[in-house]
Amino acid sequence: MRTPLHYSIICTKCSTVYPINQALWQCPCGGLLDIDIKTNLSLDSIVRRKPTMWRYREVLPIIDDGAIVTYEEGFTPLLKTVWSRRSIYVKQDFLFPTGSYKDRGASVLISKVRELGIDEVIEDSSGNAGAAIAAYCARAGISCHIYVPENTAADKVGQIQAYHAQLHTVKGTREDTAQTTLRKAARMYYASHYWNPFFMHGTKTFAYEICEQLDWYAPHTVIVPVGHGTLLIGAYLGFTEMLAAGIINRLPKIIAVQAERCAPCAFAFDQGYKARYEYAYLDTVATGIAIANPVRKKQIITAVHMSDGHFITVTDAEIITALKKLCEKGFYVEPTAAATFAGLLHYLTNAPPNEVIVTTLTGHGLKTSAQIAELLR
Repeated sequence: MRTPLHYSIICTKCSTVYPINQALWQCPCGGLLDIDIKTNLSLDSIVRRKPTMWRYREVLPIIDDGAIVTYEEGFTPLLKTVWSRRSIYVKQDFLFPTGSYKDRGASVLISKVRELGIDEVIEDSSGNAGAAIAAYCARAGISCHIYVPENTAADKVGQIQAYHAQLHTVKGTREDTAQTTLRKAARMYYASHYWNPFFMHGTKTFAYEICEQLDWYAPHTVIVPVGHGTLLIGAYLGFTEMLAAGIINRLPKIIAVQAERCAPCAFAFDQGYKARYEYAYLDTVATGIAIANPVRKKQIITAVHMSDGHFITVTDAEIITALKKLCEKGFYVEPTAAATFAGLLHYLTNAPPNEVIVTTLTGHGLKTSAQIAELLR
């Protein structure tokens, strides 16, 4: 057992505080939950640990070490590359056990599920999160139900089924799938990658790893994709925790990338997120970030604003061009990951000189090979 200084669950709507080991994914008032962490992290102890995301153990809200569900994931390579004659660091988060960065969140979330003694969970996904939750449930011996839209890539569906998850397809949009799952979650613990706060406290290790790999230096700018915002929110959590602890001396600027055909957060950021609006979703090749109404939209926009960042939207044509350029340099990623690079190329046209810029590859191309072959033709 590990004794933290403080872990608790707090409602973002009514401010009620709950014990960290209460089986909640949503406040009874309907509000989103966050986790409050006040703990110590010794840089000297980190360097003596295995090169996995669990080296930052003190800031991961699991009490019992024996509950941890892991494939020793994390500490993915941070590779220096050249784009538009600028040196850019690329965090290779497509090199996780299930082929996407979602393993960061799944490892922490399913560890908490195991710690709570829960033996069955439910999740909805466009593919990657479902595969991650299914894989970690398989390792933990936990039964899981994964709901996906009927048009989910066959490779991702096959991967989820390979982990022996109970797969359910839903007719309609990604939003229809989310609403169906939300109704089912009234009777089963919701291991949601966007409702459940433990997931974001796994993805925040992305920020910790970047700073450690840069010798505890915070980059000036971090460019990430946004659908439900689990990576962006996690990155913001990690950077703000390190800033508060005095580990880094500045908050990196967060540049959020959305597909032009589905960019509700970018639209709301430009309009002011308190404004009422109706957002129309259109199909895009970047299916992994095609979320028309993310439940943590306010948190996403606040994080971008507080970091002095902004949004970039990219067309499907720009995503396909970026995908081709990535393949030419030996990176085989899914189109959603290529959207981030399309955003990077936009950003570099006016990027301040001498900035340290980090971006990421979020999902492996082997998960969408049929789609990639069609796009590259």
